[in-house]
Amino acid sequence: MFPGFLTRVVRLLLGREGRSLHVKAAGAATVVLMAVMLVGSYVVVVAETGAPRAQLTTYPRALWWSVETATTVGYGDFYPVTLWGRLVAVVVMVVGITAYGLVTAALATWFVGRDQASRHHRVHQAERAVEQEYTEVAHTVHERFDRLERMLEGGGRAR
Repeated sequence: MFPGFLTRVVRLLLGREGRSLHVKAAGAATVVLMAVMLVGSYVVVVAETGAPRAQLTTYPRALWWSVETATTVGYGDFYPVTLWGRLVAVVVMVVGITAYGLVTAALATWFVGRDQASRHHRVHQAERAVEQEYTEVAHTVHERFDRLERMLEGGGRAR
């Protein structure tokens, strides 16, 4: 059941041909972050087990610690005490900061893109309205010139 869920999540985050590059990058970063948190939690438990003053000796605690670390919350309630545990912490930190940065950038790009599309649509509508007005004025001017020409050709009589 759990691997099927992960497969669907990965397909949702990375799938769809029409998605832009920043959305795909944010999805990939999220998948990598989840994998690093899950694997990092396991590795830190292995590294910390048996160490004096070790707090990360169970997987649930280590998973909570990896979420805290990846999100840069860092409550300080759990922390690694061994060299290998601290190296895992550095990896979780760097991947977490990178992933959240990419997701933030993707959201910002999406908002900016929507705003630009809206502006482009309004400008296009204004250009069409100006073009239509120009066409109507030009048609009116041509009709008046034609009437003046007819008046001049007919010796000043309006037809």
